[in-house]
Amino acid sequence: MISLGARYMAASALAFSVMMALVKLAGRHLPSQEIVLARAIVTLVLSYGILKAARRNPWGTNRRLLLFRGVLGFVGLSCVYYAVTHLPLAEATVLHYVQPVFTSLLALLFLREALHRGVVLSCAASLVGVVLVTRPAFLFGEASSALDPVAAGVAVLGAFFSASAYIVVRRLAATEDPVVIVLYFPLVAVPASIPPLVPVAVWPAGIDWLVLLGVGVTAQLGQVWLTRGLQKETAGRATAVTYLQVVFCALWGVLFFGEVPNAWTATGAGLILVSTLLLAIHPRRP
Repeated sequence: MISLGARYMAASALAFSVMMALVKLAGRHLPSQEIVLARAIVTLVLSYGILKAARRNPWGTNRRLLLFRGVLGFVGLSCVYYAVTHLPLAEATVLHYVQPVFTSLLALLFLREALHRGVVLSCAASLVGVVLVTRPAFLFGEASSALDPVAAGVAVLGAFFSASAYIVVRRLAATEDPVVIVLYFPLVAVPASIPPLVPVAVWPAGIDWLVLLGVGVTAQLGQVWLTRGLQKETAGRATAVTYLQVVFCALWGVLFFGEVPNAWTATGAGLILVSTLLLAIHPRRP
């Protein structure tokens, strides 16, 4: 039976894939840092409102570590949104998903979590899928590589910072409410987003407001479900399940942006999906 933690992570992957599609849509008119700010504002209002209604302390106990989680999340998200607005949706997402490899290694170093055989095999298979989707020039030749190398590098950098944030979330999950952990992201992101945004800001028009609201709402759902998943699974195993987001984003790319995956992308995404599902139902054993 699929574990509860894996189900939370799968639901989180779906929510984040919708968020990514909305970011791609908003990025046609707005700079990526403005989308980060909009998401942070919505997350701040929703998280604080939930905690206030539940009469819970919104500030938590380990505030230094909570702030550090906020910083890592802000940097990681800024990188991801930049990549999504400069690359095809599926490719941007799959580049971000070298993240579980970083997460597993960081979990080994800082949480002393063993690299279980299922996690290692799933990450290895998924990385093969990443290579098939991105087709780096040094392996496939210049003619096969069409991705902006700067945007691709930013996507991988975002994966590292997101993995670092997940490790901190894993540490915090033992003592902090999931919504409190989520709240500290916008507490950092709102003020940090404003200085780089000032010279490039664009006032949203019409449907842009609804799209930005959708980014914030789907991000909130994804964050809460992700945090609950990390509470119930080891960091490496839980984040590997989020590879499902690659497949969801490829689907949204086809349906809404006319980004039809070629045979390489389809094969890589299929490999990622199969390895993720096998990991989700694999019993916990070394």
